[in-house]
Amino acid sequence: MTMPHHALDITLTRPLTPAELRQATRTMPLAANHDATHLLALVPAKTPGKALTRLRRQTGGLLPIDVITTHYPDADGKILLNVAFPPATHADLQAAADGAGQPLRLFLQLALQHALARNVGEEAERLDRAVQNLLAHTTAPHLLAAVGRALTRTPGAAPC
Repeated sequence: MTMPHHALDITLTRPLTPAELRQATRTMPLAANHDATHLLALVPAKTPGKALTRLRRQTGGLLPIDVITTHYPDADGKILLNVAFPPATHADLQAAADGAGQPLRLFLQLALQHALARNVGEEAERLDRAVQNLLAHTTAPHLLAAVGRALTRTPGAAPC
């Protein structure tokens, strides 16, 4: 039986130098984006969670890793995160989770879900205000036509 491979996205705290990237690719195959601030890796493991752990362990201190995530959502539509907190931060988070009577993993999951929901609401409100501001200076059909042009324009193409 073959081991499944999981696509993982590595967000770095800073761009890698060419030498650092060469050194890291000696450990495992990695693909870097144009400015070497994100890497992709295919990691063999039974589960996505084990792949995250394996990647973190294999790269050790070679890379300035900020966050590792699964590149594709799982069957529940969720992306897994792997964040290594400094000991003091981990202790503070554990104390907050204990105070809330929750395991650390659940505490962090709920906090992240709450923050994301708040962000979605704030973004919707910001867009509503921007549209109302635009409508104060034009008509709905003109605004709709402008949005249509903006959404269908090829990036880098000259404006119509």
